[in-house]
Amino acid sequence: MPTLAAYLIVVAVWATTPLGIKWSGEAMAPLAAAGVRMGIAALLGLMWLRWKRQPLPLHRQARLSYLAALPGIFGAMGCSYVASTYLPSGLISVIFGLAPLLSGLMMQCLPGSVRLNSWHWSACVMGLLGLMLVFDDSLSVLVAGGDMGDRGIGVLWMLTAVTLFSGSGIAVQRVGAGLKPMQQTVGGLLLSLPCYGLAIVLAGQSLTWNGDVRGLSAIVYLAVFGSLLGFYSYFQILARLPAATVALVTLITPVLALTLGSLFNGERLGGMVLAGALLIVVALGLFMFGDHQVRRSLKVIPRGGAA
Repeated sequence: MPTLAAYLIVVAVWATTPLGIKWSGEAMAPLAAAGVRMGIAALLGLMWLRWKRQPLPLHRQARLSYLAALPGIFGAMGCSYVASTYLPSGLISVIFGLAPLLSGLMMQCLPGSVRLNSWHWSACVMGLLGLMLVFDDSLSVLVAGGDMGDRGIGVLWMLTAVTLFSGSGIAVQRVGAGLKPMQQTVGGLLLSLPCYGLAIVLAGQSLTWNGDVRGLSAIVYLAVFGSLLGFYSYFQILARLPAATVALVTLITPVLALTLGSLFNGERLGGMVLAGALLIVVALGLFMFGDHQVRRSLKVIPRGGAA
C-alpha cells in the first residue's frame, strides 16, 4: 500500500471512529455493540491470516503479547462505548488524544525510559488544565458533594479508557513478541471475545438489534476499518515514516472528529468545553515538540566521543 494512502486511511479512520462508536451504541447496547464489532473483526482477521498463509502463533511470548493487548481491546474499547452514551463523539476523540501524554508519564516509572523534559511537563500541565475545563461545572458540583452529571461520568469513563489503552500499548512493546501486525490484532481480538461475553451478561445487556440500520452499519464499518484496515495502515506508516509525522495524527483527528460530530450528529459544545479541547490539542503539540527536542539531543555526539 502506498504510504500516502496508508496515512490518509489512518487519519480518516481515527477521525470517524468516535462517531461510529456513538452511532453503533444507538443500534445495540454499548458492550454488545463493542463485542459484535470485535467478533466480526476477529473473523475477518482470521480469514486475512489464512489468505496470507500466516499462522497465529501460540508460543509463550505470543500469548503474553495477546494478554498485554487485552486492556486496550477490551478495557479501553469497552469503556469508550459506555462513555459514548454520555459524551458527544468529538469530545471522546479529544480525551483519547491524551494517550501520548499518559504513556509518557507511565514510562517514567519504568527502567530504561527516556526522561521527560520541561516541554513534556508543560504539556502535561496544560493537558490537565484543558481536562478541567472539559469537566466544567461537573467538577465543581462533584466537589460540592452533588451529582457530577452525564458529562462528568462520561469523562471518567474516557479517562479510564485512555489509561488502559496507554498501559496496554506499553505492555505490548515491553513483551516484544515480534509478531506481525495482523497476528497481534487477531490474537488480541480472539482473547477479548470471552471478556465481552462475560461483561454483557454481568451488565444485563443483550445482543438484540433494535432495527437501527445506521447503527448496524457503523458496527460493520468499525469492524472492517477501525479494527483491521486502520490498524494495518497504522503499522505501515509507523514502519515507513518518522515518529513525529505519525504522531501528527493525534493532533489532526480530534479537530476532524469535532467537526464531523457537529455536521452529522448535531453535537454542540459549550465555550468552556471547546476551550478545554483546544488546550488539550495544544498540549499534544507541546508534548511532540518535547519529543523532537529529546531526539535532537540524542543525535548530538560529544567531541572526543566514539564515532
